Amino acid sequence: MSKTIIIAEAGVNHNGDIELAKDLINAAAEADVDYVKFQTFKADSIVTKSAPKAAYQNANLNNKDSQYEMLKGLELTNDMHKELIAHAKIAGINFLSTAFDVDSLIYLKSLGLELVKIPSGEINNLLYLRKAAELFPLIIMSTGMANLEEVDKAFKILKVSGASAENIHILHCHTEYPTLMK
Repeated sequence: MSKTIIIAEAGVNHNGDIELAKDLINAAAEADVDYVKFQTFKADSIVTKSAPKAAYQNANLNNKDSQYEMLKGLELTNDMHKELIAHAKIAGINFLSTAFDVDSLIYLKSLGLELVKIPSGEINNLLYLRKAAELFPLIIMSTGMANLEEVDKAFKILKVSGASAENIHILHCHTEYPTLMK
C-alpha cells in the first residue's frame, strides 16, 4: 500500500532568520506533514551580481536590492542547515531541501540526506542531473519550467546515471508567482 507524502514548503520564507525557519518547521510538524522543505544554494553560484529581481519580487519587496543581494540574504549557512536538521528531528518531521547547483547537491548529501528535490530550472542541466542520480537514492523532480520532452529526457538521464525509475518522483508544478486562481 502506498502512502501520499505531504511536504510543507518553507522555501526561503524564513527571510534569513533562523528563528523564523524553526517556526516554519514547528508549523509543519504541527500540521502533521511528512517533510519540511527548504532551499539550498549559494548566490555566487546561481546569479550574477547585476541580475535584476523578477517583477513579482519587485512588487512584493520594498527595497532596491539586486537579485543577488536578495538571494545572498536568503542563504542558509552550514550552521543553519545543521541547526534546522536537528530542530526538525526533535519536532518529529523530516528535513528536505532543493539544491540549486551541483555543490549544493554534494553538500546536502554530506549532511546525510537521502532525498533531494530537483528544481525545474535545473531539468536541462546534464551535469546536475547526473550528480543527483549518483548521490541520492530518492529524487523528486519539479517540472514547472519544462515541457514533456524535457521531463522525459531528464527522467532518462537520471535512470542512465544510476537512479532507479521507482525512486524518481515527478511533480507537476506551477512557476507563475503568484499563481492565478482560475
